[in-house]
Amino acid sequence: MKLRFTNTADRDYAVLPPAVRKAFAKQLRFLLANLRHPSLQAKKYSETHDIWQARVTRGWRFYFKIEGDEYIILSIIPHPK
Repeated sequence: MKLRFTNTADRDYAVLPPAVRKAFAKQLRFLLANLRHPSLQAKKYSETHDIWQARVTRGWRFYFKIEGDEYIILSIIPHPK
């Protein structure tokens, strides 16, 4: 599998705190190795739009789509509490 970032995800990444960037990099490695890795807690967020949600940290999530052999990272945002 490959990764591709949308413009929105690129902008989100640019303003992430350093600790969240580091955690996100780790989570992307887990995603590439195994979508079902326990720390990702990946789940289908929108069945209609085929969007997935996964955990970066306790307070941050990222959203992505799966198209062919690519994970398309859509956004990285604080978890709504």
